[in-house]
Amino acid sequence: MKTPLCIALLAFGLALAAPASADDALYEKLGGQPGLARLVDAFLPRVLADARLAPFFKEVNQDYLKGQLVAEFCQVSGGPCTRKGPDMKHAHEAFDIDRGTFNAMVEVLQEAMDDQGVAFATQNQLLARLAPMHRDIVNVD
Repeated sequence: MKTPLCIALLAFGLALAAPASADDALYEKLGGQPGLARLVDAFLPRVLADARLAPFFKEVNQDYLKGQLVAEFCQVSGGPCTRKGPDMKHAHEAFDIDRGTFNAMVEVLQEAMDDQGVAFATQNQLLARLAPMHRDIVNVD
């Protein structure tokens, strides 16, 4: 079984090594908008069922959250979307989020991608583009 910390570190390393790209190749590999919506549909129930993560999301409007996640994944994967709303730092500042919580999200996202048949290399590409958010989301040592 892959450990979440290793996955997060790998993704972070890939993010440092990979230049930002404006092309939509990753977006297309993820299935475009329909594929991202399916991924989020697989991801959110896992988040809500995970005892490590559920407390952070129990009061959140799930439809809004789904829209934000699809838009974020679309934007970072090179798709035609722009996520609206607060930046990652402000969106998460009211919560005590440590590395373990962040790693749990990575683990659950990877499980959802596995469930959706997303290729491992494509998973790593998405995780690499999401990894820099770590600096804005983790706010507790």
